[in-house]
Amino acid sequence: MPLQLNLTSAAFLIADPARSAMLMSLVDGRARPAGELAYAAGITAQTASSHLAKLLAGGLLTVETEGRHRYYRLAGEHVAHALEILASIGPEPQVQRRPLGASAERLRFARCCYDHLAGSLGVAMTQALVARGYLHDGTDKRFEVTAAGADWFARLGLDTASIKPGRAGIARQCLDWTEREHHVAGPLGTRLLGLLCEQGWLIRSKASRAVQVTPKGAALLREMLGIDAIAVMRASAAEHRSDTPVAADRACAS
Repeated sequence: MPLQLNLTSAAFLIADPARSAMLMSLVDGRARPAGELAYAAGITAQTASSHLAKLLAGGLLTVETEGRHRYYRLAGEHVAHALEILASIGPEPQVQRRPLGASAERLRFARCCYDHLAGSLGVAMTQALVARGYLHDGTDKRFEVTAAGADWFARLGLDTASIKPGRAGIARQCLDWTEREHHVAGPLGTRLLGLLCEQGWLIRSKASRAVQVTPKGAALLREMLGIDAIAVMRASAAEHRSDTPVAADRACAS
């Protein structure tokens, strides 16, 4: 019975449009002040304060105090994972559609899903790693690193043997809510995103969940994985520009 109560309580908190917008703006794992979250949700600071108190009480958020400022973040990766999964559920609604804005298109192309890479680029990289035999499907929605994969990651500077497995092993299959395909999550996904940013392949936006591919990154993605980042970006924009429901825009743009 307590599990059912947890489910209904969390569902109630997430169902509110303002609260869901604030939650989705925190899925990149960063902490943000109440003012930024209020802006993301399109509500007043006073209303945001009430919503944040409910999300804290419900266990979806944590808060850190620095001087006079309070910074909110998701209570953990499990919350981010639940939000991404929920966003991917549901039939295609028959609603009037309009093109995505530039910021939403950037998020669809490449974004942070808590602490790993998501979006069209994240899925393309995952599919390339599987196609080249560097990863293969394991049990319980896991990815397993092959011997060839360990060598490939080592060339990047990532020692997979040193990564401590999580509850779902070294790499988890995370369903991408915009692409409806899996990308790499778990400890390997975290280390990979961090390394690609450190080495200048990718740049994380300070203002949103968006991730930008640098010219160096575009060249190395083509060389090492056969991925044309520009083609992936254009294909993502073309695919979603005319077939994304208005209702999904707000969550994606937050």
